[in-house]
Amino acid sequence: MNTVLVVEDNETNWQIFQKILTKRGGFNTKHSENVEEVMDMATSRQADVILMDVCLDNSFYKGKPINGIEITKMLKANPNTAHVPVILVTALGTQNDAEHFIKISGADGYIAKPVMNYHDFIARIKAKMALVT
Repeated sequence: MNTVLVVEDNETNWQIFQKILTKRGGFNTKHSENVEEVMDMATSRQADVILMDVCLDNSFYKGKPINGIEITKMLKANPNTAHVPVILVTALGTQNDAEHFIKISGADGYIAKPVMNYHDFIARIKAKMALVT
């Protein structure tokens, strides 16, 4: 069974994602806001896809606040984790913002919150998994 790592600072959003991903997608799910844990899980191939919230109020790296864009850059710059698809998720922004976020972070996709179309949401995640299997 494939695993989706959700990097999300809002407990309610995490619970919603977990329900959609497990019940509708049949995925295993993991959750962390801790940057070191995220990097370790990606390095050790514990995640097949990462859903990365853009705004992370509770995430710090080396004592400094860090957002999902910066974490994605770190993942994509590391040869041991660059292969893991990262899909940015955020309630902020427009389609132009999405393209900009993808370009500056190196992310593999973007999904707007709130997720309204569960079928499309699951299909987009499965499509990214298919690219790496």
